Amino acid sequence: MKHFSAQYIFTGDASPLKRGIVSVDNDGTIVAVKDSGDNHTERPSAEFHNGIIIPGFVNCHCHLELSHMKGYLPPGKGLADFLRNFRTKRDSRYESMLFSAAEADREMYSAGVVLCADICNSHTTFDIKKKSRISYINLLEVFGLQPEKAGRGMEEILQLASIARDYNIPFSIVPHAAYSISLPLFRLLRKHTENNIITSFHFMETEAERSFLKYYDGPLKESFHESDLLPAHPELVSDHVSAVLDEITPSGSLILVHNTFVDRNTIRKLRSRENLYWCLCPRANLHIENRVPPLDLLTAEDCRIVIGTDSLASNKSLDILEELKVLQAYYPEIPLQDLVKWATFNGAMALRQENNYGNISSGKKPGLLLLQDVDLQNMKLLPESRVKRLA
Repeated sequence: MKHFSAQYIFTGDASPLKRGIVSVDNDGTIVAVKDSGDNHTERPSAEFHNGIIIPGFVNCHCHLELSHMKGYLPPGKGLADFLRNFRTKRDSRYESMLFSAAEADREMYSAGVVLCADICNSHTTFDIKKKSRISYINLLEVFGLQPEKAGRGMEEILQLASIARDYNIPFSIVPHAAYSISLPLFRLLRKHTENNIITSFHFMETEAERSFLKYYDGPLKESFHESDLLPAHPELVSDHVSAVLDEITPSGSLILVHNTFVDRNTIRKLRSRENLYWCLCPRANLHIENRVPPLDLLTAEDCRIVIGTDSLASNKSLDILEELKVLQAYYPEIPLQDLVKWATFNGAMALRQENNYGNISSGKKPGLLLLQDVDLQNMKLLPESRVKRLA
């Protein structure tokens, strides 16, 4: 058994403990958490660290299989242009994908991630994730605009689900986005996901989504037309709210991803959806739209926030701490404890893994990180802030 102490312990879901002590079994299970009451007398066997002990990070949105596209796509030109470049420049060489995904998995673990919800369009990364030290939940993603191809699209994702089942890995079938799925495909998908434990949905990532859904016009239409993906007779949801409330299963957690252009009216209309979480990936949003989500609005409306990294096609690394630094830079009024809670406890709740991950309490195995080089006086992250794995 090992004992760890630091200037502060952020348990994930409770008030910080000043100079508390965490006792950990050899397999990483938390045995005890002691509040020393700021007692300067250190336990002889406890390792004392200068920094903040926190639970392991939870990445609620990742695309590990796109890791080979790091640096391929130019920044700041909007989602429509990003998708256009993605389709024309995508490297599908199997060996390249495997090598890059394995390396990204190792780097994500080193950066403190213990649990990850990963989007899958193929089975390429299944073996990597099966062997990884990170626990993965695989979200098998469905998309397709042509109404007449809805049945084929459903068959293909069910085949992928069969492979995931053979690997004995946890998975859910999930829709991609309101602008990328025909109504017939939505309806088929809902039948097959009635009992989903977790669903994710790319949500209001660009302003162009509104014009595409409402008027069938704008940059997204142009992008799909250039790639010959545009149906002659589209059948789409009318807006984002109807997509969530009418077309997506009400079962389990729903993680809305990106939310870069979400508005107060939309947030309030979605309050009736239980177990709703809002996932922010600010560095990817800056890369694609040169904009971060309206965090002040989301917090004012009491939204449950979680953190993701998106993919290396839209990000420099799969590092949750770097996402928190960006959020703090744009919204310095947000307490550090809240940032940590979003990236740990809230993430575990969203992924229905709170029995093991997300907070430091007896019987759980959340991983322990030391948050170093922090401004402890003002409780702020610094550009040089970093994490070190303790357990």
